[in-house]
Amino acid sequence: MSLPTPSSPAIQLNPQDNVSVARAVIPAGTVLAGSNVVARDEIPSGHKIATQPIEAGDPVLKYGQVIGTASAAIQPGDHVHLHNLAMQDSDVTHDFAADARPTPLLPEAERRTFEGYVRADGQVGTRNYIGIITSVNCSATVSRAIADAFNRGGALDAFENVDGVVALTHGTGCAISTKAEGYTYLTRTLSGYAKHPNFAGILMIGLGCETNQIEPILERFGLEEGPLLRTMTIQRLGGARKTVEIASEIIREMLPIANAARRTTVPLSGLKLALQCGGSDGYSGISANPALGYAADLIVRHGGTAVLSETPEIYGAEHLLTRRAVTPAVAQKLMDRIDWWRDYTERNGAELNNNPSHGNKAGGLTTILEKSLGAVAKGGTMPLEAVYEYAEPINQSGFVFMDTPGYDPVAVTGQVAGGCNVIVFTTGRGSVSGFKPAPCIKVATNSEMYEHMQDDMDVNCGGIVTGEDTIEAAGQRIFEAVIATASGQYTLSEDFGFGDNEFVPWQIGAVT
Repeated sequence: MSLPTPSSPAIQLNPQDNVSVARAVIPAGTVLAGSNVVARDEIPSGHKIATQPIEAGDPVLKYGQVIGTASAAIQPGDHVHLHNLAMQDSDVTHDFAADARPTPLLPEAERRTFEGYVRADGQVGTRNYIGIITSVNCSATVSRAIADAFNRGGALDAFENVDGVVALTHGTGCAISTKAEGYTYLTRTLSGYAKHPNFAGILMIGLGCETNQIEPILERFGLEEGPLLRTMTIQRLGGARKTVEIASEIIREMLPIANAARRTTVPLSGLKLALQCGGSDGYSGISANPALGYAADLIVRHGGTAVLSETPEIYGAEHLLTRRAVTPAVAQKLMDRIDWWRDYTERNGAELNNNPSHGNKAGGLTTILEKSLGAVAKGGTMPLEAVYEYAEPINQSGFVFMDTPGYDPVAVTGQVAGGCNVIVFTTGRGSVSGFKPAPCIKVATNSEMYEHMQDDMDVNCGGIVTGEDTIEAAGQRIFEAVIATASGQYTLSEDFGFGDNEFVPWQIGAVT
C-alpha cells in the first residue's frame, strides 16, 4: 500500500490500480502529485478518482483486485462511483490451501497475559454480569423491568465487582417451526449466551406457552439448573408482578456469589476477539481495517483467537481467505457458506450487492466487491483454522471465520454466542452501539469523524490516511487497547451504558 505524503491528495493502494482514493476533498482542476492526472470533477473525501483511461466494460481495480466494471467510458481525473462503476459477479479463482502454514505462535514465555475471570468450565470472562435471557418476546417487558430495578435503583451499590444486570430480549421465540434454521439459530444463540464467561449467573424467563420452550434448550445444549442458572415462566408463577418479585429475589441470591469473583492473570488463550466493521467508508480498507488485521495477527500469535464474520461482506474476496485455510476441507466449508448465501438471496428476491448501504456509498464505497476487499483486511494474515456456522461454539484457537449476515447487531450476536469476550468495531461513518456482555472498542477510520465523535471513538486510525501514522503503530495501539479492555478498562460505549438493545439473533424463515 502506498501511503500519502502531506502534499499528495490521493492514495494509490496498489501499482496495478487504475483508481486512487481521495484523502480529502479534491477540487476540480487539482493535479495529482507525481502524475499528469487532473481532477475533472470535485472528488469527495474517501471517493475514487481514475488515474488511467478505462473503457466501458473494462475492470476497475483497487487493492490490485477487481471491484467492478466501468458502465461508461472513464477518463483520467473522473470521479469513479455509482454513475460509472457497476457490480459484476465474483469470478475469482480459489486456490484452496495453497499458502497454508502452521500458525506462527510466539514462544510461551513471550506471550502476553490479561486479567480475567476464570469460570468453572475453564472459560475466561472479561466482564462480570448477571444475565436475564428471554425465550420469547412475550417475556421481554418483564425481563427489562427486572434488570432496570437493579441497574437504576441503587441495588448494585454494595456489589462493586458486578458490572450490571443485562436483559437479553428479542423479537421472536414463537410462531416459528422447530424444524427450521431460524429455530436452530435462536436456540443455539440463547444457549451460547447462557454459557458465556462474561456472565456470572443466568436467569432464563419465558411466558410459558411459546414455541421456544426453555426445557428443550436445557436438554439439547447440556445446561443444568443450579444456583447460577435458574429458569421460570410467567404463566407458571401467576403473572408479571409475581415473576418480577420472584426473579428479583433470585438475582439478589446470585449477587454475593457473582461479587466474590476476582480477576486473575491468565494467558491470551482465554481471549476470543470479534472482528467487526460497520458504517464503513472509503478509508475503512485503508486505515482501521488493516490496523485491526495487524492487531488480530498479534492476538493469534500470542495464543488467542480472532473471529472474522459477515459472510456477505467477504463476497468477492473469499479467495483471500480460502488460500489461507489450513486444510482444503476448511476452505470448502467457507465456499459452501458462500453458495448458501447466493441461494438465500436469490430465493428472497435479493442479491449480495444489496450491500453496501446508503452510508457506505456516501462514504465512497460503490460495490460489495470493493467493500469486501476492505472488510477482509480485518482478518490479518494468519492461517484460517476453522469455519463456524452462526452462533456455534468457537473451540479452535487462532484465526477463524463465523458465517453471519452483514448486519452488525446480528453478526455480533452470533460471535458473542460463539464465545467472543471482546469486540473491536471499526467505523468510518460513526457507529455507536455496544454489545453487552462483551465490551466493544470503537476504531475510527478517519480523523475528521474521530474528532467530531470523540465521545464514542476509542482509537483513531485517521493518521494512516494522512501519512502521520502507520498500520503497524495503529495496530499495536489496538492490541494494547484489547488487553486493557479485557482486563477491566471500560470502553466509551460502556461508559454510556450502551449494549442492552443490540442482542439480535438471526431470524430466518416464515413467521406463522
